[in-house]
Amino acid sequence: MTVPGAPGVPGPAFDVRGAVDLSSLGRPKAPPPGEPGGAPAAGGFVVDVTDEMFPTLVQQSAQVPVVALLWLPTDAENAKLATDLAALTQEYGGRFLLARIDAAAYPQIAQAFQVQAFPTVVAILAQQPVPLFQGTADQEQVRGILDQILEAAQANGVTGVLSADGAPAPAAAQQAEPEPALPPLHQKAYDAIDADDLDTAVAAYEQALREDPRDSLASAGLAQVRLLQRTRDTDLAAVRRAAADAPTDIEAQLAVADLDLLGGKVEDAFVRLLDLVPDAPDREVLRKRLVEYFELLGPEDPRVAPARRALANALY
Repeated sequence: MTVPGAPGVPGPAFDVRGAVDLSSLGRPKAPPPGEPGGAPAAGGFVVDVTDEMFPTLVQQSAQVPVVALLWLPTDAENAKLATDLAALTQEYGGRFLLARIDAAAYPQIAQAFQVQAFPTVVAILAQQPVPLFQGTADQEQVRGILDQILEAAQANGVTGVLSADGAPAPAAAQQAEPEPALPPLHQKAYDAIDADDLDTAVAAYEQALREDPRDSLASAGLAQVRLLQRTRDTDLAAVRRAAADAPTDIEAQLAVADLDLLGGKVEDAFVRLLDLVPDAPDREVLRKRLVEYFELLGPEDPRVAPARRALANALY
Protein backbone atom coordinates (compact mmCIF):
# COMPACT_ATOMS: atom_id res chain seq x y z
CA MET A 1 0.00 0.00 0.00
CA THR A 2 1.16 3.54 -0.72
CA VAL A 3 0.19 6.09 1.90
CA PRO A 4 -1.20 9.19 0.19
CA GLY A 5 -0.30 12.73 1.16
CA ALA A 6 -2.49 14.50 3.68
CA PRO A 7 -5.47 15.24 1.45
CA GLY A 8 -7.95 17.41 3.31
CA VAL A 9 -9.41 18.65 6.50
CA PRO A 10 -11.61 16.49 8.69
CA GLY A 11 -14.95 18.16 9.46
CA PRO A 12 -16.84 16.84 12.46
CA ALA A 13 -19.86 19.11 12.21
CA PHE A 14 -22.05 18.18 9.25
CA ASP A 15 -25.25 16.21 9.66
CA VAL A 16 -25.91 12.99 7.72
CA ARG A 17 -29.29 11.91 9.11
CA GLY A 18 -28.99 8.15 8.68
CA ALA A 19 -26.63 7.97 5.70
CA VAL A 20 -24.27 5.50 7.41
CA ASP A 21 -24.68 1.87 6.39
CA LEU A 22 -24.76 -0.39 9.44
CA SER A 23 -25.51 -3.60 7.55
CA SER A 24 -22.53 -5.31 9.20
CA LEU A 25 -24.59 -5.40 12.41
CA GLY A 26 -25.94 -8.72 11.13
CA ARG A 27 -22.55 -10.44 11.31
CA PRO A 28 -21.30 -12.60 14.23
CA LYS A 29 -21.25 -10.75 17.55
CA ALA A 30 -18.50 -10.18 20.10
CA PRO A 31 -18.78 -9.17 23.77
CA PRO A 32 -18.42 -5.44 24.53
CA PRO A 33 -14.88 -4.05 24.89
CA GLY A 34 -13.22 -5.07 28.13
CA GLU A 35 -15.20 -8.29 28.52
CA PRO A 36 -13.68 -11.74 27.82
CA GLY A 37 -13.69 -12.42 24.10
CA GLY A 38 -14.18 -8.77 23.21
CA ALA A 39 -11.75 -6.05 22.22
CA PRO A 40 -9.59 -4.58 25.00
CA ALA A 41 -10.97 -1.73 27.06
CA ALA A 42 -9.70 1.74 26.26
CA GLY A 43 -6.70 3.01 28.21
CA GLY A 44 -3.09 4.05 27.73
CA PHE A 45 -2.50 4.56 24.01
CA VAL A 46 -6.12 3.66 23.15
CA VAL A 47 -9.03 6.10 23.53
CA ASP A 48 -12.75 5.84 22.76
CA VAL A 49 -13.83 9.03 21.02
CA THR A 50 -17.07 10.97 21.51
CA ASP A 51 -18.50 13.92 19.60
CA GLU A 52 -17.15 16.28 22.26
CA MET A 53 -13.65 14.80 22.09
CA PHE A 54 -13.34 14.79 18.32
CA PRO A 55 -12.10 18.40 17.79
CA THR A 56 -9.43 17.88 20.47
CA LEU A 57 -8.38 14.63 18.83
CA VAL A 58 -7.90 16.41 15.49
CA GLN A 59 -5.80 19.09 17.19
CA GLN A 60 -3.70 16.44 18.94
CA SER A 61 -2.77 15.01 15.53
CA ALA A 62 -0.52 18.04 15.03
CA GLN A 63 1.72 16.57 17.75
CA VAL A 64 1.24 12.80 17.55
CA PRO A 65 -0.10 10.68 14.66
CA VAL A 66 -3.64 9.49 15.30
CA VAL A 67 -4.88 6.18 13.89
CA ALA A 68 -8.69 6.32 13.89
CA LEU A 69 -10.59 3.03 13.90
CA LEU A 70 -14.20 3.54 12.82
CA TRP A 71 -15.86 0.38 14.10
CA LEU A 72 -18.83 -1.47 15.53
CA PRO A 73 -17.52 -2.68 18.91
CA THR A 74 -19.69 -5.79 19.26
CA ASP A 75 -19.10 -7.07 15.72
CA ALA A 76 -16.63 -9.97 15.87
CA GLU A 77 -14.66 -8.89 12.79
CA ASN A 78 -14.35 -5.34 14.10
CA ALA A 79 -13.34 -6.55 17.55
CA LYS A 80 -10.54 -8.71 16.10
CA LEU A 81 -9.05 -5.75 14.23
CA ALA A 82 -9.37 -3.54 17.33
CA THR A 83 -7.50 -6.19 19.36
CA ASP A 84 -4.66 -6.34 16.81
CA LEU A 85 -4.40 -2.55 16.66
CA ALA A 86 -4.33 -2.29 20.46
CA ALA A 87 -1.46 -4.77 20.57
CA LEU A 88 0.42 -2.72 17.97
CA THR A 89 -0.01 0.47 19.98
CA GLN A 90 1.97 -1.19 22.77
CA GLU A 91 4.57 -2.49 20.33
CA TYR A 92 5.14 1.01 18.93
CA GLY A 93 5.43 2.50 22.42
CA GLY A 94 3.33 5.63 22.06
CA ARG A 95 4.42 6.73 18.60
CA PHE A 96 0.73 6.94 17.64
CA LEU A 97 -2.63 7.18 19.38
CA LEU A 98 -5.35 4.64 18.55
CA ALA A 99 -8.68 6.49 18.52
CA ARG A 100 -11.70 4.16 18.38
CA ILE A 101 -14.92 5.69 17.06
CA ASP A 102 -18.15 3.75 17.58
CA ALA A 103 -19.92 4.37 14.27
CA ALA A 104 -23.31 3.31 15.62
CA ALA A 105 -23.09 5.70 18.57
CA TYR A 106 -21.43 8.59 16.70
CA PRO A 107 -22.44 8.35 13.03
CA GLN A 108 -21.69 12.02 12.41
CA ILE A 109 -17.99 11.44 13.05
CA ALA A 110 -17.96 8.52 10.62
CA GLN A 111 -19.65 10.73 8.06
CA ALA A 112 -17.04 13.44 8.61
CA PHE A 113 -14.62 10.93 7.06
CA GLN A 114 -17.27 9.87 4.48
CA VAL A 115 -17.05 6.32 5.84
CA GLN A 116 -20.04 3.98 5.44
CA ALA A 117 -18.59 0.47 5.93
CA PHE A 118 -16.89 -0.87 9.04
CA PRO A 119 -14.24 -1.43 10.17
CA THR A 120 -12.36 1.37 8.40
CA VAL A 121 -8.99 2.78 9.48
CA VAL A 122 -8.00 6.38 8.77
CA ALA A 123 -4.90 8.22 9.96
CA ILE A 124 -4.97 11.88 11.00
CA LEU A 125 -1.69 13.71 10.48
CA ALA A 126 -1.35 17.41 11.26
CA GLN A 127 -5.17 17.69 11.30
CA GLN A 128 -5.43 16.08 7.84
CA PRO A 129 -7.21 12.74 7.18
CA VAL A 130 -5.25 10.02 5.37
CA PRO A 131 -7.39 6.99 4.36
CA LEU A 132 -5.61 3.70 5.14
CA PHE A 133 -7.82 0.65 4.61
CA GLN A 134 -11.33 -0.72 4.92
CA GLY A 135 -12.19 -4.15 6.27
CA THR A 136 -9.79 -6.50 7.99
CA ALA A 137 -6.06 -7.05 7.50
CA ASP A 138 -3.56 -9.33 9.18
CA GLN A 139 -1.21 -7.89 11.76
CA GLU A 140 1.82 -7.89 9.45
CA GLN A 141 -0.06 -5.92 6.80
CA VAL A 142 -1.21 -3.42 9.42
CA ARG A 143 2.33 -3.10 10.77
CA GLY A 144 3.60 -2.22 7.29
CA ILE A 145 0.88 0.41 6.88
CA LEU A 146 1.73 1.91 10.27
CA ASP A 147 5.41 2.11 9.32
CA GLN A 148 4.49 4.12 6.23
CA ILE A 149 2.25 6.44 8.22
CA LEU A 150 5.01 7.08 10.76
CA GLU A 151 7.41 7.87 7.91
CA ALA A 152 4.88 10.35 6.51
CA ALA A 153 4.43 11.83 9.99
CA GLN A 154 8.19 12.29 10.34
CA ALA A 155 8.33 14.05 6.97
CA ASN A 156 5.57 16.41 8.10
CA GLY A 157 7.12 17.20 11.47
CA VAL A 158 4.60 15.18 13.52
CA THR A 159 7.10 13.49 15.82
CA GLY A 160 5.51 13.52 19.27
CA VAL A 161 5.43 10.48 21.52
CA LEU A 162 2.70 9.59 24.03
CA SER A 163 3.39 8.88 27.67
CA ALA A 164 2.02 5.70 29.22
CA ASP A 165 -1.27 7.42 30.13
CA GLY A 166 -1.90 8.43 26.52
CA ALA A 167 -0.97 12.10 26.96
CA PRO A 168 1.75 13.72 24.82
CA ALA A 169 5.11 13.31 26.50
CA PRO A 170 6.89 16.42 27.81
CA ALA A 171 8.69 18.45 25.17
CA ALA A 172 12.09 17.52 26.58
CA ALA A 173 11.33 13.84 26.19
CA GLN A 174 10.36 14.43 22.55
CA GLN A 175 13.54 16.46 21.90
CA ALA A 176 11.48 19.04 20.04
CA GLU A 177 11.37 22.80 20.21
CA PRO A 178 8.17 24.29 21.66
CA GLU A 179 5.80 25.72 19.08
CA PRO A 180 5.90 29.51 18.80
CA ALA A 181 2.89 31.44 20.02
CA LEU A 182 0.29 32.23 17.39
CA PRO A 183 -0.32 35.87 16.38
CA PRO A 184 -3.26 37.28 18.37
CA LEU A 185 -5.79 37.18 15.51
CA HIS A 186 -4.78 33.64 14.58
CA GLN A 187 -5.16 32.59 18.21
CA LYS A 188 -8.57 34.25 18.31
CA ALA A 189 -9.62 32.32 15.21
CA TYR A 190 -8.20 29.06 16.59
CA ASP A 191 -10.08 29.50 19.88
CA ALA A 192 -13.28 30.34 18.01
CA ILE A 193 -13.01 27.18 15.89
CA ASP A 194 -12.47 25.16 19.05
CA ALA A 195 -15.68 26.72 20.44
CA ASP A 196 -17.53 26.02 17.16
CA ASP A 197 -17.97 29.78 16.61
CA LEU A 198 -17.10 29.83 12.93
CA ASP A 199 -18.39 33.36 12.31
CA THR A 200 -15.90 34.77 14.81
CA ALA A 201 -13.11 32.71 13.26
CA VAL A 202 -13.93 34.11 9.81
CA ALA A 203 -13.91 37.66 11.16
CA ALA A 204 -10.53 37.13 12.86
CA TYR A 205 -8.91 35.72 9.73
CA GLU A 206 -10.41 38.49 7.57
CA GLN A 207 -8.98 41.09 9.95
CA ALA A 208 -5.58 39.39 9.81
CA LEU A 209 -5.66 39.60 6.00
CA ARG A 210 -6.63 43.27 6.08
CA GLU A 211 -3.60 43.91 8.25
CA ASP A 212 -1.31 41.75 6.12
CA PRO A 213 -2.68 40.62 2.72
CA ARG A 214 0.35 38.33 2.32
CA ASP A 215 -0.52 36.29 5.43
CA SER A 216 -0.75 32.87 3.76
CA LEU A 217 -1.68 31.12 7.01
CA ALA A 218 -4.65 33.44 7.45
CA SER A 219 -5.70 32.77 3.84
CA ALA A 220 -5.54 29.03 4.41
CA GLY A 221 -7.36 29.32 7.74
CA LEU A 222 -10.10 31.44 6.21
CA ALA A 223 -10.56 28.95 3.37
CA GLN A 224 -10.80 26.10 5.87
CA VAL A 225 -13.39 27.84 8.05
CA ARG A 226 -15.51 28.82 5.06
CA LEU A 227 -15.46 25.21 3.91
CA LEU A 228 -16.64 24.12 7.35
CA GLN A 229 -19.40 26.75 7.28
CA ARG A 230 -20.66 25.59 3.90
CA THR A 231 -20.72 21.92 4.89
CA ARG A 232 -21.70 21.92 8.57
CA ASP A 233 -25.43 21.27 8.01
CA THR A 234 -25.09 19.33 4.78
CA ASP A 235 -27.06 16.19 3.98
CA LEU A 236 -24.42 14.23 2.07
CA ALA A 237 -26.85 11.95 0.25
CA ALA A 238 -29.05 14.85 -0.85
CA VAL A 239 -26.08 16.87 -2.13
CA ARG A 240 -24.70 14.00 -4.17
CA ARG A 241 -28.16 13.21 -5.55
CA ALA A 242 -28.65 16.82 -6.61
CA ALA A 243 -25.26 16.91 -8.34
CA ALA A 244 -25.98 13.68 -10.20
CA ASP A 245 -29.38 14.96 -11.33
CA ALA A 246 -28.00 18.30 -12.56
CA PRO A 247 -24.45 17.81 -13.88
CA THR A 248 -24.26 21.36 -15.31
CA ASP A 249 -25.72 23.11 -12.26
CA ILE A 250 -22.76 25.05 -10.85
CA GLU A 251 -24.15 25.41 -7.32
CA ALA A 252 -24.89 21.68 -7.10
CA GLN A 253 -21.40 20.81 -8.31
CA LEU A 254 -19.78 23.32 -5.95
CA ALA A 255 -21.62 21.72 -3.03
CA VAL A 256 -20.46 18.21 -3.86
CA ALA A 257 -16.91 19.42 -4.58
CA ASP A 258 -16.81 20.85 -1.04
CA LEU A 259 -17.73 17.45 0.35
CA ASP A 260 -15.15 15.74 -1.87
CA LEU A 261 -12.44 18.05 -0.54
CA LEU A 262 -13.62 17.65 3.03
CA GLY A 263 -13.45 13.87 2.69
CA GLY A 264 -9.94 13.90 1.21
CA LYS A 265 -10.98 13.37 -2.43
CA VAL A 266 -8.95 16.35 -3.59
CA GLU A 267 -8.48 15.31 -7.22
CA ASP A 268 -12.21 14.56 -7.54
CA ALA A 269 -13.06 18.06 -6.30
CA PHE A 270 -10.58 19.67 -8.71
CA VAL A 271 -11.68 17.67 -11.75
CA ARG A 272 -15.37 18.23 -11.03
CA LEU A 273 -14.97 22.02 -11.10
CA LEU A 274 -12.28 22.25 -13.79
CA ASP A 275 -14.48 20.30 -16.21
CA LEU A 276 -17.18 22.96 -15.81
CA VAL A 277 -14.97 26.01 -16.38
CA PRO A 278 -14.76 26.15 -20.22
CA ASP A 279 -18.55 26.23 -20.78
CA ALA A 280 -19.71 27.84 -17.53
CA PRO A 281 -21.76 31.06 -17.90
CA ASP A 282 -20.06 32.44 -14.77
CA ARG A 283 -16.55 31.06 -14.69
CA GLU A 284 -15.51 33.50 -11.98
CA VAL A 285 -17.52 31.59 -9.37
CA LEU A 286 -15.63 28.41 -10.22
CA ARG A 287 -12.29 30.22 -10.34
CA LYS A 288 -12.79 31.71 -6.86
CA ARG A 289 -13.76 28.36 -5.33
CA LEU A 290 -10.76 26.61 -6.87
CA VAL A 291 -8.40 29.37 -5.68
CA GLU A 292 -9.88 28.94 -2.21
CA TYR A 293 -9.09 25.21 -2.38
CA PHE A 294 -5.52 26.03 -3.49
CA GLU A 295 -5.07 28.34 -0.50
CA LEU A 296 -6.46 25.76 1.90
CA LEU A 297 -4.11 23.03 0.68
CA GLY A 298 -1.06 25.29 0.31
CA PRO A 299 1.46 25.61 -2.55
CA GLU A 300 3.57 22.73 -1.25
CA ASP A 301 0.76 20.24 -1.94
CA PRO A 302 1.80 18.45 -5.17
CA ARG A 303 -1.78 18.48 -6.50
CA VAL A 304 -2.08 22.26 -6.43
CA ALA A 305 0.37 23.30 -9.18
CA PRO A 306 -1.11 21.00 -11.87
CA ALA A 307 -4.61 22.13 -10.96
CA ARG A 308 -3.53 25.79 -11.18
CA ARG A 309 -2.15 25.18 -14.67
CA ALA A 310 -5.33 23.39 -15.70
CA LEU A 311 -7.43 26.31 -14.42
CA ALA A 312 -5.30 28.83 -16.34
CA ASN A 313 -5.65 26.78 -19.53
CA ALA A 314 -9.42 26.50 -19.07
CA LEU A 315 -9.80 30.24 -18.49
CA TYR A 316 -7.47 31.52 -21.21
